[in-house]
Amino acid sequence: MQVFVVFLVAVVTAVAAASSFLKDPALEDPWQEWKGLHGKQYSEETESYRRMVWEDNWRFIEQHNQEHAAGKHSYKLGMNHFGDLTDQEFNKMNGFHPDPALRKLPVFNSTGSPVLSTSIDWRDKGYVTRVKNQGACGSCWAFSATGALEGQHFKKTGQLVSLSEQNLVDCTNNKKYGNSGCKGGHMINAFKYVKDNRIASEASYPYRAENGTCNTNARKVARCSSYTAVNQNERALQDAVASIGPVSVAIDASHCSFQFYKSGIYYEPECTRKANHAVLVVGYGDSDGKKFWILKNSHGRKWGEDGYMRLAKDMGNHCGIADDGVFPVV
Repeated sequence: MQVFVVFLVAVVTAVAAASSFLKDPALEDPWQEWKGLHGKQYSEETESYRRMVWEDNWRFIEQHNQEHAAGKHSYKLGMNHFGDLTDQEFNKMNGFHPDPALRKLPVFNSTGSPVLSTSIDWRDKGYVTRVKNQGACGSCWAFSATGALEGQHFKKTGQLVSLSEQNLVDCTNNKKYGNSGCKGGHMINAFKYVKDNRIASEASYPYRAENGTCNTNARKVARCSSYTAVNQNERALQDAVASIGPVSVAIDASHCSFQFYKSGIYYEPECTRKANHAVLVVGYGDSDGKKFWILKNSHGRKWGEDGYMRLAKDMGNHCGIADDGVFPVV
């Protein structure tokens, strides 16, 4: 009862704020253009509130980019399809759940020998499928897992096959595998399921962005024989990416700057090592001496650099990039 009362107060407060909200006339055209671009439609009751949120986000982006022009940031922000969401609403899609079982797995360690490669991008070598979109479902863990499996399947067979996230969302949402579908999960539980059952292609088991009943009749096309954790440091992660291929990781993506990341090397001073979002490391490199990881996200191509992010590398395990690395053996 108390939780319901708190929720009701929050709703009433938001509606009251929206009703007294004064729209900025200078933003009317950008607002209408943004709605048209992203196919946004609202009821009369909700439009004022969403416009208020959007204007707050617009000003945040503009201020950041002015500071970027002044040399204060290494990356730019841009308005995208998340423009009408508060950071709290956006974070509900960050569905990575840490799992202590990761630390019980076999561990990949750096040998300490000279680096295998100063830069690598597995997209150029055919290991990476197109950027996908998880929608409003907190299934980032499934997209990270399929990305790693797709790369290893290509490495073994020479065939790049888009694998089914929905297969993982539906079939690991139980006590046996320990994930919670659209409410979150971990890549190792996905790999465990694939080890036991194999995984279907996306074509035969398409994504719906919602929990569903496990379809055991979908044609399975890829397997996993085991999975290995990466030692919790960036050198080990670099060696794993260079020698194995794309690696599943998790990061702290809880900041508004992540929500509206557009381009450049992402360095967020407020980032912690408390990961809440799973992504895929597909390579690393440097730009004018600034090192970065190349991350494949699952928010569609309208986010970031065509769906990718360059995250600051060798900057003290920024955003916890090296804490939850894991890859499958196919």
